[in-house]
Amino acid sequence: MRDLTLSILLAGSCFASTSAAEPNDKVDFARDVLPILSDKCFLCHGPDEATRKGDLRLDRKEDALRTEGVVIVPGDSATSEIIRRIVSTEASQVMPPRKSNRTLTPAQIATLKRWIDEGAAWGQHWAFVAPVRPKIPGSVPAANPIDAFVHTKLKQEKLAPSPEATREQLLRRATLDLTGLPPTLTEVEAFLADRSPEAYEKVVDRLLASPRFGERLAWDWLDAARYADTNGYQGDSERTMWPWRDWVVRAFNANMPYDRFTIEQLAGDLLPNATKDQILATAFNRNHMINGEGGRIAEENRIEYGFDQTETTGTVWLGLTLTCTRCHDHKFDPITKSDYFRLFAYFDRTPVTGGAAGGGRSGQVPPILDLATPEQEKSSVAAATAYGEVLKKVTPIEKKLRDDAAVFKDGVYSSSLPAVIESALRKGPGGRADTNNEELITHFKKQEPEYVKHLTELRQKAKARDAASKGVARVMVMQDLPKPRQTFMLTRGAYDKLEGAVTPGVPASLPPLPKGAPANRLTLANWLMSPQNPLTARVTVNRYWQMLFGVGLVKTSEDFGVQGERPVQQELLDWLACEFQKDWDLKRLLRLVVTSATYRQSSKVTAALHERDPENRLLARGSRHRLPSWMIRDQALAASGLLTSTMGGEPVKTYQPPGIWEEATFGNKRYQQDKGDALYRRSLYVYWRRIVGPTLFFDTSARQTCTVKSVITNTPLHALATLNDVTYVEAARALAQNAMKEAQGDAERLAFAFRRVTARKPTDTEARLLAASLEKQRTLYRADKDAALKLLKMGDSPREEKLDAVEQASLTATCLVILNLDESLSIH
Repeated sequence: MRDLTLSILLAGSCFASTSAAEPNDKVDFARDVLPILSDKCFLCHGPDEATRKGDLRLDRKEDALRTEGVVIVPGDSATSEIIRRIVSTEASQVMPPRKSNRTLTPAQIATLKRWIDEGAAWGQHWAFVAPVRPKIPGSVPAANPIDAFVHTKLKQEKLAPSPEATREQLLRRATLDLTGLPPTLTEVEAFLADRSPEAYEKVVDRLLASPRFGERLAWDWLDAARYADTNGYQGDSERTMWPWRDWVVRAFNANMPYDRFTIEQLAGDLLPNATKDQILATAFNRNHMINGEGGRIAEENRIEYGFDQTETTGTVWLGLTLTCTRCHDHKFDPITKSDYFRLFAYFDRTPVTGGAAGGGRSGQVPPILDLATPEQEKSSVAAATAYGEVLKKVTPIEKKLRDDAAVFKDGVYSSSLPAVIESALRKGPGGRADTNNEELITHFKKQEPEYVKHLTELRQKAKARDAASKGVARVMVMQDLPKPRQTFMLTRGAYDKLEGAVTPGVPASLPPLPKGAPANRLTLANWLMSPQNPLTARVTVNRYWQMLFGVGLVKTSEDFGVQGERPVQQELLDWLACEFQKDWDLKRLLRLVVTSATYRQSSKVTAALHERDPENRLLARGSRHRLPSWMIRDQALAASGLLTSTMGGEPVKTYQPPGIWEEATFGNKRYQQDKGDALYRRSLYVYWRRIVGPTLFFDTSARQTCTVKSVITNTPLHALATLNDVTYVEAARALAQNAMKEAQGDAERLAFAFRRVTARKPTDTEARLLAASLEKQRTLYRADKDAALKLLKMGDSPREEKLDAVEQASLTATCLVILNLDESLSIH
């Protein structure tokens, strides 16, 4: 046995861990030991049977301790083989092997020794244990439970919370966080004038009730749902999914309980007496890419679509990285390949075939929901009826024309009509192309004027019928087959390499399904929202914390598995998860967070605090992070007065450099920019071509797969957009125009523009710098009035010609500087 164990232990893994127990603490397996084993051992001694060396598993207690106390001897690290190998200096013996280029730190080795000496007590990864509502700490007085947890942790770390942010900063922070837009000057003045203790809470309630709240939350959900207006791949056919996007906005604004929000999107079609809105909600599952390229195998497509639905569900609600389990058991987490395909089986029961609609390259693939309004239905019925009435006149005439021209000789049928005319008549009025109708009209124009009259009318009625039908939005949704297909595990995820059959189910390492529950998506959705599920509430709360603070309580918001980060504030996360589970009230959760003293802290940081906690994981100060690019655009439009308040409807095509679509699609797709108010709609409504997203956004999801954590960067390349794109130059021009209309004199105009963007007045130093910038621009444009006029032509919005061109151009350039200040591009 000893020789076998030695050979088994000659392998390592890939990642370094920094876990180590504090000297005076008892070693906790889940907190201190599991991360080390996961990083160093699980690749070869973990859940994946295919890569496991020998028969040793270190991810399960019954396997790790079964080897007669050879590998791990509880209570005696000195005789434990795992320690001997870790500290060995012999290249053939040391663990991890030298070729892995990985080593354990002295602190990690000390932790493992202490754990074994303390009895090698086992445990489970924290995220796979259902949260138990922690007791709110009472050692530090706090009105908000969040602050009680945070301030207790700070006290343990010998830190103190920061003072509250200024009222202007706080208003701008909350308004951007909850609506994605800056506060108006009227809102700023009203808040500053309200000195009541409830002033801030009243602002929060107003923001949560704003219709802009739903638009702001919808953006992150669209990223997670991989929403786009086209299918992707080389063909990138258009699709109509925007009604689902509008459903999401309505759901957030109505504060639909999150459990219902989840169930309707995953399985709304399976609810008793499902409404059209509940069926529409299931379009969430159909947001995946669709491959309509020639030569693509339909069955392969179908399998890929199911994979995407499975993995999106796993990421959004479970925070698990399921993709690798298409091919093999998870390397680190207790998720097997069988688990994966049992989840996949829930989505493998739809009538989707993987082929394109009608055998063509249509972007709409059944099942499809018709979303005609009552007016559209009435119009469609009327148009179809009118077409049918004329069809009744045309059909018998065409039959007579064919019969009169029929020639039977020796039992063989022929026609005296030209072949092209005979062929067109044979197809029938409803089965031929319009060019055939043109040929018939030309041929029979003289000898059959009555027929030509009716056929001409039929063409007109057909166009009216088709136009009425085309105006109806149709959205891909979910539906299950009456008789479910059999699902098989696949070798390395290949669609044509079938292994054993599986039935729908959930990972064995997570709580089981209720006995006797139907094997459908509704059961899966209910299981996700079950109080026994340890992940859903934590994962969801963490993402909304990430939305407000820039980083989640668990930094790896996409991965709650063993390789993910253990939360610094786990008790806070668990308390919030339990609190959220009470009623799944998202607005109540967000209100609780944004009214906390933790959220309201100033983001100013001392050098000492930055050195101690550079990423602000202890929350001793307010969050400070860059705005996402879509919010930067919306802020510029709102501050300038250009923003169009229209909600919902078809996506819009705003400014974009020429040739982008054409180059990406080999000239098959041409970009036609919208005009008027459509140019100034919120970013949420901008048309999203999957293979080449809107050019004015950066650091955004590609919308090709589920994304729950966008990486926000800060590079000089961003300034190429925010200083030069027509959107921002036009916004600066409009802001300058409003400043010139609303204020007199340079100082007042600059202060007006500065406040519209930052919500505060400039300091004396800032005012002098802005005034100097304005004067410099004025000197330049006085010397080159043509350049001033050229600048003022940027964008489609009209310019007030009565304003002095040099003055407006000079102020425009300065307003562009204001829009690009670090403070403007960040949440403080």
